[in-house]
Amino acid sequence: IMMLSVSNQREPDSVMEYRNKRFGRTEVIDNTLNPDFVRKFVLDYFFEEKQNLRFDSFLGQTFCTLGEIIGSSGSRLERVLSGIPGKKCGNIIFTAEELSNCRDIATMQLCANKLDKKDFFGKSDPFLVFYRSNEDGTTVKVDVYDWDRDGSHDFIGEFTTSYRELSRGQSQFNVYEVLNPKKKGRKKKYVNSGTVTLLSFKVESEYTFVDFIRGNPSQPTSLHYMNPYQLNAYAMALKAVGEIIQDYDSDKLFPAYGFGAKLPPDGKISHAFPLNSDCENANCVGIEGVLEAYYDCLRKVQLYGPTNFAPVINQVAQCASEVTDGSQYFVLLIITDGVISDMVQTREAVVTAASLPMSVIIVGVGPAEFDAMEELDGDEVRVSSRGRVAERDIVQFVPFRDYIDRSGNQVLSMARLAKDVLAEIPDQLLSFMKSRGIEPRPALCPSPTPQINVHL
Repeated sequence: IMMLSVSNQREPDSVMEYRNKRFGRTEVIDNTLNPDFVRKFVLDYFFEEKQNLRFDSFLGQTFCTLGEIIGSSGSRLERVLSGIPGKKCGNIIFTAEELSNCRDIATMQLCANKLDKKDFFGKSDPFLVFYRSNEDGTTVKVDVYDWDRDGSHDFIGEFTTSYRELSRGQSQFNVYEVLNPKKKGRKKKYVNSGTVTLLSFKVESEYTFVDFIRGNPSQPTSLHYMNPYQLNAYAMALKAVGEIIQDYDSDKLFPAYGFGAKLPPDGKISHAFPLNSDCENANCVGIEGVLEAYYDCLRKVQLYGPTNFAPVINQVAQCASEVTDGSQYFVLLIITDGVISDMVQTREAVVTAASLPMSVIIVGVGPAEFDAMEELDGDEVRVSSRGRVAERDIVQFVPFRDYIDRSGNQVLSMARLAKDVLAEIPDQLLSFMKSRGIEPRPALCPSPTPQINVHL
C-alpha cells in the first residue's frame, strides 16, 4: 500500500510529516505540473492541540498546522512550496473535511455496455474503483478495471461524476463514457472504451451513539437544553443583555442570527442564518420574539461546528457601513459555547468594524477555555490584522460562568452579567462620535439621541 513512490522517482509526489513521524505518501501522477492527488490523509483532529504538519516533495516543502487548514475559509489553504532559494517551486493547496459526520451509506446499481475486451478469450470481468467522495459534492473519480486472477488487473478507462449527480438516480445525466487517456492520445478516431449507466441510487444514514447525545437540545447535557422550568445559559445571556439594551432601540426589531449549524433541507452548513428562517427579514419583535425564534430554530437545525465569528461580524459591519452619520449605532451580541475557529478572519473583521459605528459583545457559555477570546477584547492591546491596528476597542468578552450566582439565583446572575458586558458601550459609542467630529443633536430635535440597533 506504500509502494507507489520511492525516493529516487522523478515524478510529482508528496510526503506528509505528522507529529515528527512520516505519516503517509500520496500516489504518483505522471506527466503533469498540476497534480491533483486523490489519496487522502486521515488524522485525528484535536482543537486544543497545535498539530504541526510538514509536506515534502522533490520540488520543495511547506509547513502549516492542521488547525490552519480547518480554520481557513472553506477549509481550503494555499501555501507556497519553498525549495532552492530564489526559485519558484509552485503552490500546494490543502483541503480538509470532517469524516466523523460522513456516515451516509450509498447503495447503487450500475451496468456497463460495450467495454473494451481485455481477455484473450471471452469478455471483460469489470469492476469499479471509487477514489473520492467529498462532503461538498465535488468530483468523484471512478476507474474501471478488468479483473485478473493473478491481481494484475487491466485498466479499461475512467470517468468522473459527483455525489449530487449520483443522487439524482437513473437519468440521462448518469450515463458515463469510460475513457482511456492513453488510447485517446494515440488514436484519432477513438470515441470511448464503453459506457457505465447508473440504474439506481439509495442513501441511508448510519447513526452513532454520539449523534443522540452531542448537541441535542432535548438532552439535559446540552447547553441549549430547553428546560420547561428555567432558562438555559444562552437564553439567560440573551435576556440579561437584551432587556437592558432594547430600551435604546426605538423600533424594538432585532435581527437575530445563528451560526454553526446544518440547515434543512439539504444540510448545508451556515455561519450566519436568520433564526426566524426568513432570509429576507431576520428581524424579531422584542427580546421575547428573539427567544421564541431561538427555541423554534433549535427544533429545525442540526448544531454543527466549527465556531466561526467573522461571517456574522462582517454582516453587521455591512449594515453599519451604510449609516455613519451618527444617527444609528449598532451593537452585536454573540453568545457562544465554542472556542473560536477562525481567529485570523475574525481579527480582520474586528479591525474593519472598529472604524464603523458598532460594538461587539461576546458572552462565552459553558466550560470551554476562552483564553484566546481575550485577544479580541482590546482593553490592554488593540486588535491588529495584517499590519492594521483597530481604530477603537469595540469588543467586550466575558465568560458567563464568572457571573453565575452560587445559590442558583438566575435573576442575580443575569444582572451581574448585564452590568459588566454593557459597561463599555457608552464609552465605545462616544469614541466613535468623537473620532468623526459628530456632535449631539439639539434637545428640540425629534431624535435627540442616536438609535442603537441591536443584532443578536
